[in-house]
Amino acid sequence: MLINSYPRLFHMAEPESWDLIQEYGLLSTKATLDRFVGEDELRKSLEERHRSSKTKVEVNENGQSIVLRDQKPMPRDRLALVLNDGITPEEWYSFLNSKVFTWAEEERLNRLLKAREYRKDEHDVLVLDTTALIEKYDRSVLLCHMNSGNTFPYLHKRGWEIFKSVEAYPVSKKTGKPQKKVAEVVFDYSIPDIKDFVLEAKRVKGDQFIKNLDL
Repeated sequence: MLINSYPRLFHMAEPESWDLIQEYGLLSTKATLDRFVGEDELRKSLEERHRSSKTKVEVNENGQSIVLRDQKPMPRDRLALVLNDGITPEEWYSFLNSKVFTWAEEERLNRLLKAREYRKDEHDVLVLDTTALIEKYDRSVLLCHMNSGNTFPYLHKRGWEIFKSVEAYPVSKKTGKPQKKVAEVVFDYSIPDIKDFVLEAKRVKGDQFIKNLDL
């Protein structure tokens, strides 16, 4: 079902991050903090609280940094209004920060690239082989029908139930296709060998192609 409907997955990263991704893999916020930041108050604020702006985490003596993206679409006051079953914003931030996110549809990626907050910036975009990636990491994969980290423009309710395994995701008995389009394909913690699944890496700005990146 997933492979047939979504043969490619898409990940949007900061510009100039491809070299570090090849070296360290695709890391969640939690994996980045585990590797490069100690257990302190800064760590807690980055993992369990709202990040209103991008944050750089230095990874080596050469001054290279991994950038943790902002969470502007997920301010605490709005998030508190949409969470089900007594889930706290801090629990939601922590959960999302432990995951690696990819888009199931290129249209979703392009929408984000052209969003007001990002369209003036360059980004490194990775196009991934769904078949190979799911076969390797099937036990850690979750599917979600919505943008789990966005509370705008509507306050759509959400809880742990929006994330489903590949086997549990509802499909049409007649067609075998998802009953709801998959928005996010989520992996637990990190994908250390992500370079083995990249079919294309490119630099883009909004809807403008800049260049291909060496694989």
